[in-house]
Amino acid sequence: MSLLHLSFYSSFTLSTLGFAFHRTHLISALLCLESMTLSIYIALSSWPIENQMTTFTMMPVLTLTFSACEAGTGLAMLVASTRTYGSDHLHNLNLLQC
Repeated sequence: MSLLHLSFYSSFTLSTLGFAFHRTHLISALLCLESMTLSIYIALSSWPIENQMTTFTMMPVLTLTFSACEAGTGLAMLVASTRTYGSDHLHNLNLLQC
């Protein structure tokens, strides 16, 4: 396993663990999701270079597009929950309450 693969796997695993265990604030969950998409982008960018292929060169651009949409939606949810509840704690967000 190369150093690039090890860094990708470790960053993705650490961001997944951070997302699973640190769920008190919405901003920390959004940062963990962004680090997951960043590690996926780095892996998809380096994979065609390692294999010397040109067929999957559009995948990193699509990943960045979805990452930007996810970030915009997450920040909109953060602003809406902060205006509604006064904080960004995730225990305030309950789907059963309308």
